[in-house]
Parts: sequence; structure tokens; C-alpha cells
Amino acid sequence: MTTTTTTLAKALNAGLRAAMEDDPRVIVMGEDVGRLGGVFRVTDGLQKDFGDHRVMDTPLAESGIVGTAVGLAMRGYRPVAEIQFDGFVFPAFDQISSQVAKITYRTQGAWSMPMVIRIPFGGGIGAVEHHAESPESFFCHIGGLRVVACSNPQDAYDMLRAAIACDDPVIFFEPKRRYWEKGDLDTELHPGRRPGDAWPPACFTSAVRRAGTDVTVVSYGSSMPVLHAAADAAQAEGRSLELIDLRTLSPLDLDPVIESVRRTGRLVVVSEAPRESSITSDIAARVTEEAFYSLAAPVLRVAGYDTPYPPSRVEDEYLPDLDKVLHAVDRVLAY
Repeated sequence: MTTTTTTLAKALNAGLRAAMEDDPRVIVMGEDVGRLGGVFRVTDGLQKDFGDHRVMDTPLAESGIVGTAVGLAMRGYRPVAEIQFDGFVFPAFDQISSQVAKITYRTQGAWSMPMVIRIPFGGGIGAVEHHAESPESFFCHIGGLRVVACSNPQDAYDMLRAAIACDDPVIFFEPKRRYWEKGDLDTELHPGRRPGDAWPPACFTSAVRRAGTDVTVVSYGSSMPVLHAAADAAQAEGRSLELIDLRTLSPLDLDPVIESVRRTGRLVVVSEAPRESSITSDIAARVTEEAFYSLAAPVLRVAGYDTPYPPSRVEDEYLPDLDKVLHAVDRVLAY
């Protein structure tokens, strides 16, 4: 095992590079992904090394980017399309919902849709509107799509490799305010895996990040560091939080969450996205359905407000933070 310390953005870059080296059918495309290396430099150096026929700068037209990727996927390529910012994806929403999600179903499996749509998402970078949104719930509601969100460099690498190797279309959310945070990364082949083998599908499951006994706290993407800070603060007060990183948002892997709630009896779900009709809503409902008699308190949610994303000067009031998570923990323990 060879472990290095790197940023989440560089881990994604390494994942793209490794996938392109392994498979000549992998093509990267999007606005400024070539010469510039992407707004967040995730594709830095790839066009220089693989050429502009495999790392393609596109016009500023998200519908065209995804539509072209659909055609490439149907012709046997494995395109990775970048949407520059979360709020820019909506011009391509028709392509994603009408074509990307339905081609395999419509053709009864005659055509697959092996493509990845990378979307930097979430706030916390002081950006203007359309640059700080969390639209993941929209895509989770569409049958035929896999929706995932990474939260650390190792998952960024492993999950991107798995997404590119997957024959299903994958919406790949990347927490933009965590791009520069560092963590361990091991890019060696997993035990038992040989060159050419599919990347481990276990990357599409939830992961218990920290064992605990008093409250289960669940989130994904950019909120995970907030959960770890909350667990540290709670431990100083003699409380034990179990942290679960969902990683896969659709289909949800709730087995680890249900198993944890049956032990702790309490659940807090955290997300930057608005509360209304959200992933947090679905988790609260399903846990209540499947583990009702284990719950010692109602499921509580810490989420963004049901408003457009605010100006950057007040975004800290909008985003889930340490105090909001600890307040929810206090409330569930008070029942």
C-alpha cells in the first residue's frame, strides 16, 4: 500500500487520469476543462497529456455538453462531462431526465448509458447565485440515474473510478468548498483486483465514519467535516455520536443507518439542501417506517432554508454548522 496526502481536487484528477490510462474510451468534456484545467483545476494537465481529442473544451452550453455525451455513450465511449457549477446544470436537465436516465429502459437494455456527469455543488465559497446550490434532490427523484457525493480524497478517487467503470449513468456531486482540504489517498489496486477489472461497487454504499452509542448523525459531501467537529465537541461533554457518510444518494443505502438507529435510538440528518421534499425528508420517513419502535425521539433534520441561496455575506447563517448540529443533538437527547 502506497499512501500519500493530497487534496480532494487532486484525488479527482488522479482518478480521471488513471481511468483515461486504463481505457481509451474515457473522454473528458466541459467548459474550460482543457487548457485552463477547469475552474477548480480538477482536470489540470489532462489535455496536455491526452490531447484535445480526449479532453475537450466545449461551448458554454450545458445542454450541448450532455447531449454530445449521450451520443458518445451510445457509440461505446465512456464520457465524463463536467458541469462547471451546480446552478448551471438546469439547461441540461431535459437531456438528463429525458435521455440519459431513460435510454437503457427505453431500448430494453439494447443500449447502455455509461457516462458520468460531474457537478461541483454546495456553498461556503463566497460565490454569487447559481454558484452555490445543492440540487441533488432533483436527480434522486429521476429513475434510471445513480447519484453519489464524495466527501474526502480517498472516496473522491475510488468513487470516480467506480462511476466511470459503471454501465449506468452517474451524477457525481463534488463538494466544492472541500476541494482544497487534504486527506490520505491510496491509488494502488485493491486486493484481488487485476488491471481491467471493474472498480469495487462497494463505493456505492454508505460508510460508518465513526462509531458511537448515543446519537446517529447522517450526512454526505461537504457537511461531513462539520459532523466530525460535532462528534469531537460532543465527546468532550461525554456524549458519543455515530457518524454515517451516505456517499450514495440514489439509490440510498440505508441499511447501516437503520442498524445504527436500532442501537442508538436517535437520529439527526444533516444537509445543505433545503428541507422541503429533500433527501433528509426521505431518510426521516424511511427510518420511521423501518425502525419506529427503536426510536426514542423524533428524527431531527439540520438543513438549508427553503429559499434561494443567500448572498455570500450571510451564507454562514444558511449553512449547517457546528452549533446547529449540536443543538439538534441536544434536542434528541432531551426526549
